[in-house]
Amino acid sequence: MENRLSHPGLQPVAPLIEPGHDDASITATVSDIVLEKPQPKAWWAVFFLSGGLLTILGLSTLWLFWMGLGIWGINVPVGWGFAIVNLVWWIGIGHAGTLISAILHLFHQGWRTAINRFAEAMTLFAVMCAGLFPLLHVGRPWAIYFILPYPNTMALWPQFRSPLLWDVFAISTYATVSMLFWYTGLLPDLATLRDRAPRGIKKTLYGIFALGWRGSARHWHRYETAYLLFAGLSTPLVVSVHSVVSLDFAISVIPGWHATIFPPYFVAGAIYSGFAMVLTLLIPIRKLYKLEDFITLHHLDLMAKVMLATGLIVLYGYASEVFYGLVYSGSEHETFMMWNRITGPYGWSYIALLLCNGVALQFLWSKRVRTSAVPLFILSIIVNIGMWLERFVIVVTSLTRDYLPSSWGHYTPTLYDWAAYVGSIGLFFFMVCLFVRYLPMINIFEMRHLNRHIRHESHS
Repeated sequence: MENRLSHPGLQPVAPLIEPGHDDASITATVSDIVLEKPQPKAWWAVFFLSGGLLTILGLSTLWLFWMGLGIWGINVPVGWGFAIVNLVWWIGIGHAGTLISAILHLFHQGWRTAINRFAEAMTLFAVMCAGLFPLLHVGRPWAIYFILPYPNTMALWPQFRSPLLWDVFAISTYATVSMLFWYTGLLPDLATLRDRAPRGIKKTLYGIFALGWRGSARHWHRYETAYLLFAGLSTPLVVSVHSVVSLDFAISVIPGWHATIFPPYFVAGAIYSGFAMVLTLLIPIRKLYKLEDFITLHHLDLMAKVMLATGLIVLYGYASEVFYGLVYSGSEHETFMMWNRITGPYGWSYIALLLCNGVALQFLWSKRVRTSAVPLFILSIIVNIGMWLERFVIVVTSLTRDYLPSSWGHYTPTLYDWAAYVGSIGLFFFMVCLFVRYLPMINIFEMRHLNRHIRHESHS
């Protein structure tokens, strides 16, 4: 284990963990949240609120299956509504966890240690919420076997050239690799909880899921190999998954969608919104559970810098869309689409997303804002709202006004659209509450090793 994380790239330029901690205090601080300490009142409030929203999701889903997709606001020509908007938004949020865990691990960045476990869990919950909407959008998911490549009398075969089918493979692969990566990293800490838990159901369950981990040299060798392989597999998925999702739009001929900039533009936006959601969750949690010594202001500063960099790429994408649509394309349809996006019936949403993703972003140039928890928390929420509005603008404005004025329409989400969206947020926070309650939200063994490494460097 002594080679774990020991790399010249780990030499800290700012405190990654506050001084005064040893292995025992780190283990006790993190594990006692799960094993000993009662959950604070704020946890119970979020748990019951998210449970209520989850109930709304369940009831609206049952009604959707009973009545059909007509209860949603989708129509002709707007066949994609909130379901696809929410799919792209949730998939984007899930990108930060893989970036923090896999890519920063490959580059030996020690600052990932305090936040990677939480970010990985957030990825899984976001992908879970994202995968819900394609199933709901089918309308009759019990007949989804029609699209499987099996011999059938109706001669229905999957269209493998459709990006919607590519989404199935991309998202399912991403979810599987992310789950294995997260679970592999949990094994040593599950064994720690097993050894510290009193006799009973908790000790038994932690023991089962620890898979017999004893910390032997053979275990560590196999762990290191598996973890590195999963990191290598996860890294290209960060780029490929949201690129494939963007191809749902980019390979079409609809004005506003047919753009080659979409894959990198979507990937940057995904990382942007993903880091915003990590900050939205981590900032109150570090305060609530008194983890400021482990999740320091330096971590917040670094995450804010990643948000600033990816946000600027997103702004470049916005500028490119305007330039291509109004100046370079020479297409009257693209020009009309751009003016309609700015001044049309949904112009309010385009202006709002520019304010959220563009104007609010500029505050991150200030180090004082980047290292202040409250302003950064507010900015992260604003960015998440802006990124959802971006997906809404992309999906709806292009579909409501296409080539034929005779087929123009208007999209108005119904109560059931909002119920599915709000319910998915409830599902996400419900899973976050369970994760915080039953699993260590900080990587114990990596934090211990990082602390030893920092102390060694300070003494030498």
